[in-house]
Amino acid sequence: MLNQCPHSTVCLPATGLPRVVVIGAGFAGINLIKKLRNQPVQIVLLDKNNFHQFQPLLYQVAIAGLEPDSIVTPIRKLFQSYENLIYRMAEVERIEPQTQRVFTSIGWVGYDYLVIATGSSTNYYGLQQVEQNSVGLKDIRDALDIRSWVLQNLEAAAITCDQQEKDALTNFVIVGGGPAGVELAGALAEFKRYLLHKDYPEITADWMKIYLVEAVDRLLPMMSGGASAHALEVLKKLKVDVLLNTAVKQYDGSVVTLGNAEKLSAKMLVWTAGVQGEAPGGLPEGAIVKGNRLKVDGFNRVVGHGNIFAIGDVAAMISEDTPKGHPMLAQVAIQQGRLLAENLLHHIRHGAFEKTFRYHDKGSMATIGKRNAVAEIGKSTWEGWFAWLLWSTVHLFSITGFRNRLMVGINWMMRYLSYEKANRLIIRKFKPPGTLMKDRHASEFDKTFISNH
Repeated sequence: MLNQCPHSTVCLPATGLPRVVVIGAGFAGINLIKKLRNQPVQIVLLDKNNFHQFQPLLYQVAIAGLEPDSIVTPIRKLFQSYENLIYRMAEVERIEPQTQRVFTSIGWVGYDYLVIATGSSTNYYGLQQVEQNSVGLKDIRDALDIRSWVLQNLEAAAITCDQQEKDALTNFVIVGGGPAGVELAGALAEFKRYLLHKDYPEITADWMKIYLVEAVDRLLPMMSGGASAHALEVLKKLKVDVLLNTAVKQYDGSVVTLGNAEKLSAKMLVWTAGVQGEAPGGLPEGAIVKGNRLKVDGFNRVVGHGNIFAIGDVAAMISEDTPKGHPMLAQVAIQQGRLLAENLLHHIRHGAFEKTFRYHDKGSMATIGKRNAVAEIGKSTWEGWFAWLLWSTVHLFSITGFRNRLMVGINWMMRYLSYEKANRLIIRKFKPPGTLMKDRHASEFDKTFISNH
């Protein structure tokens, strides 16, 4: 039975145990919670969503390769057997360290220990026009928006008689040559090669162009030169136009302006070129470093706060070995979450933290279309089919929930035998914010024009 706790305005079970408030149900948050399962602590999980999502496969939802429910798991289902966890769907507004409270959209919650695992969001580097007229690829909604946008543009291209408009509607620009950009470009290129003529016989394949724009001199800059070269070779074979050493300066929804003043006509732009930490408000400016991340010590404590911790993408553990902090990768988040859980339990029992964090790099992988990938684990490097098999195995077993693993496994098996993808449905129409603003201004102009005439 829920009792109103005097240490919270959010309805929570009364407890005499130390309360650990966790903000965020990403890789860092859920791995911390798993290690604290049924331990002598009360866990309060706060997240604005009621699900955990497997972000590495978002691009497959974006090109209708997977259905969205294959890579998301309801939080309440994920933790339904945890006796010491309470979940509340809430938007965190600010933290008040002086009173040890977290203020949310549903009230405030007091804490003994606070863990910030809020992850990251798309970083547009101040390009406001690009932000207004494009979409990122950070959560399941972005993936669904991309899927709808691609299909909407192809539907519009199928019925227009204006060739310039048709070209713009069938040109797709992806900015960012990291794993997300490379994987999305490869998947979209395979859609063009194997499915476009089936679904859209009105559209000639040569009309559809896919541009992958990267500001540095190679793709997958976090991997070796060999992996980058292989990714470039495969994408070129798939007829993706890869533009290296090229930055995007502007995008108005119809024309992409590049740093060299070249212009690309395109009615869609996906931005995968950078991320920044999702640091909540209320912490002093000295705790926030470049990239909107929270500076932490070796125990993941936020500087200046003994009982506030940050893990995952939002945490920047700056040292001589990691002058910019650890890379914003799932493996870092998982390892930090697990170790912090051990340290919290040790602190509760013995009054001290036990182990400082050391990242164990388990390698990097990226898939480039069907049956092709690059993988680097330790000193070993693989390319092609075996790397793709390795990538598929690792990702399949990393997905949360047996049902999701089964659904994805069956889907991949069917796709291995054919190039058919999931149902290509436009469930909800999508327009970027900038387009909506233009439509609103146009509507207001029409009304004014009619009233004056």
